[in-house]
Amino acid sequence: MQAVVSKNLAPLLAQVNAAIADAKKTGTAFETSIVRQNLANLSALMLAGPDIALISNNALNIDGQEVAVRIYHPAPTESLPVLLHFHGGGHMCGSIELYDPISRELAVAANAIVICIDYRLAPEHPYPRGLDDCQYLLENYQSLLTAYPHSDQLYIAGDSAGGAICTSLVMNNLNNPNIKVAKQILIYPSVDYTMSCPSIRENGQGFLLEADKIRWYFEQYFNIERIELNTDDNNQQLKRLTQASPLFGVFDRRMPKTLVLTAGCDPLRDEGVLYAQKAAQAGVDVEHHQFADLIHAYMLLSTLIPEQYQQSFRLIKAFIDKD
Repeated sequence: MQAVVSKNLAPLLAQVNAAIADAKKTGTAFETSIVRQNLANLSALMLAGPDIALISNNALNIDGQEVAVRIYHPAPTESLPVLLHFHGGGHMCGSIELYDPISRELAVAANAIVICIDYRLAPEHPYPRGLDDCQYLLENYQSLLTAYPHSDQLYIAGDSAGGAICTSLVMNNLNNPNIKVAKQILIYPSVDYTMSCPSIRENGQGFLLEADKIRWYFEQYFNIERIELNTDDNNQQLKRLTQASPLFGVFDRRMPKTLVLTAGCDPLRDEGVLYAQKAAQAGVDVEHHQFADLIHAYMLLSTLIPEQYQQSFRLIKAFIDKD
């Protein structure tokens, strides 16, 4: 069934689709610097986040490199849970700065200390560099909070590629006795690097994030010249992408309570839905909500869909508040 997009997004999509067509004609559709700038430009369509009592810029030294982090503490005198926020952007784009309004909203909705990390991006830092940076934060975030009261309760949240990071970290640390994630929040998560779900084709053109752009993101992330997928069991490329995809990982009832938000007009819709189903079948406490008429990256378009944007955070708050 053809997805029907919100009328509030239709003018933007008309403009974007014309720009995509022009970029493909001029050969600039897949230039890293331009794609990064285009995502950063969405900041003009984002509502300002709420005031937070304390915001601190810091850094982690990971393998001799400084990786920026930003801490949001909504109540500096209180011992609050910690939420690690992993931004989206196809593993190639996005930043603490672009996601600042969302980090602020998460701090209020979860009543938690939020830490957002500028993990290193492809193609300069291909898989698994960015994921390793986030693993380092997961293992060492308390070193950033020595000056602040905080509880041992830990949450993680991410959209799109940030959802891939969350779900990968959860699966990779199931048997790590030092890591205990209580809850994860996934917003239109990218969990299938093989691009095998039907919504990739159904919503692969005309809804901001397009199938050929997804493929290009993954080529940069995995340092593959051209992704060519088939069903041949001997296809090493497919095996590698499958092994990296959380959707095809081991689902275990020990996984944290999970909230999944998906968008009906998103090419990644079906993999998010399937992830929620697989987790529930494994005995995980899962909540799933779908915004039927929204698109991928709607959290970066909050001035256009303010009610659904705020509803997303109401769902997050209810999920966090629930025992």
